[in-house]
Amino acid sequence: MLIFLDIKTTGYEKEDKICSLGVLFFENRSCTSSLYELINEGKKIPSKASALHNITNEMIQGKPALRESEIYKYLQIHNKAENILIMHNADFVLPYLKDVGLKWYGKIIDTQKVLKHHIPECESFSLEFIRYELKLYTKEEPHKQLCGIKDAFVVKLLFDYLLEELSQEMMQELSFKNVLLEKFPFGKYAGRYIEEIAEIDRSYLLWMLSLESLDDDLAYSLEYYLQG
Repeated sequence: MLIFLDIKTTGYEKEDKICSLGVLFFENRSCTSSLYELINEGKKIPSKASALHNITNEMIQGKPALRESEIYKYLQIHNKAENILIMHNADFVLPYLKDVGLKWYGKIIDTQKVLKHHIPECESFSLEFIRYELKLYTKEEPHKQLCGIKDAFVVKLLFDYLLEELSQEMMQELSFKNVLLEKFPFGKYAGRYIEEIAEIDRSYLLWMLSLESLDDDLAYSLEYYLQG
């Protein structure tokens, strides 16, 4: 079984919580079921987060905690070694699931990580950017009824796009393989080659490596170029 998952959260810090989940279950290329739920983990949604996902505090009022939701129960039932959980940015999603006691025992595919390996020159790897960059939105029209699970469906469309050139097994492997970045994704050297900055401002790379919240791929790349 292929399980496509998308979550929305109250923010992007460790103390934030999931406020919605959308899930699609596929067997033999057919969607067997889809679920979407708003979640209330007792954490207020700031306006900054609502502006991104359009979920408000009024909307989650009276909604169940994640452990009490139908999606949680369904995921636990299908938490088996042979099933594949597919999401965009597993490093972000999995800790939030683990925080509520849902440790996934099946296989995992991270479409963001796979995409970074497959199209490293891409300007951005956010799901919304990729939706337009790869024109995935052109395949959404017949599926407007999906509503709340639209982003989970975009993950499915991206998976199908990648599957044209990569096997499921290769995607599983790439999902846990560090990506060697060529350019800085942010900061004062955003868009410039890391190799170049390693030669002219080595101290900047060392400083970035001291940051606790540094992305694993960026840390891997900085260390690579520092070693020459």
